[in-house]
Amino acid sequence: MEDDQEQRPESLLPYEEWIENALRHVVAQAIAHVGVNGLPGGHHFYLTFRTDHPGVVVPPRLRAQYPQEMTIVLQHQFWDLKFDEEAQLISVGLSFGGVASTLVIPLDAVTGFADPHIRYGLRFRPLMPDTEPVADAEPEPDEAPAALPETPAEAPQVVSLDAFRRRPPPKT
Repeated sequence: MEDDQEQRPESLLPYEEWIENALRHVVAQAIAHVGVNGLPGGHHFYLTFRTDHPGVVVPPRLRAQYPQEMTIVLQHQFWDLKFDEEAQLISVGLSFGGVASTLVIPLDAVTGFADPHIRYGLRFRPLMPDTEPVADAEPEPDEAPAALPETPAEAPQVVSLDAFRRRPPPKT
């Protein structure tokens, strides 16, 4: 079977791009649903996004702390979760260090989504627009914190569930 895959002709149709776009809309539907109905049962979301993507609105201190990528958890303490279909924007209120903030995240800035309750997760390539960054964007520090993962933009991985699978605790 591996020989068949190696001999497959290159597609002139962008199937991978279409699949990734469809899966981004699964994220949008989940956000919109929870924004209206709340989180059912034990469901909760991890949402990872590029903070350097044009249109992302985060407090300056968080942008300095996470100059490239950030993960937020939508579980117990969030408010005003919305997905604007026309603008393709996610917005949510969260508290960081006791300070209430509203984040605005373009759907194209999302690089990961997980619902650990059902062991469901998606990874996306960041979709950076061809336009120049917004002039009022804060300059990035020379180095990102060591704890942030460096995900290459050209990584072809569309879906990876391994990072969200539960593993049994090590035996002692």
